[in-house]
Amino acid sequence: MEDQLLVTLEYWREYRSQFHIATSWGLHETTVGRIVRKVEDLLIKCGKFRLPSKRALYQPGWEWKVMVVDVGEIEIERPKKTKTILQWQATLPYAQGTVVSRV
Repeated sequence: MEDQLLVTLEYWREYRSQFHIATSWGLHETTVGRIVRKVEDLLIKCGKFRLPSKRALYQPGWEWKVMVVDVGEIEIERPKKTKTILQWQATLPYAQGTVVSRV
């Protein structure tokens, strides 16, 4: 049981994939997933690790603060193709996806 707890703690703490944890422990990836799920279920059944309900979280006198974050997508800057590269690509026989067979 200690090993299962250590595997679960490693999964939570290090944010490693189940595949990498399985490799370091000599287990299969699905076994790590089952172990983590089993430990999480045991902790939930214990009752000490439950989150409070929405009603318990909301108190009528509380003051809410909202932070808005504006995130925009930025296009990846790639190097522009020069005229010589474009001319060179146009002269290649495979540029248009044609197949040239040798007989």
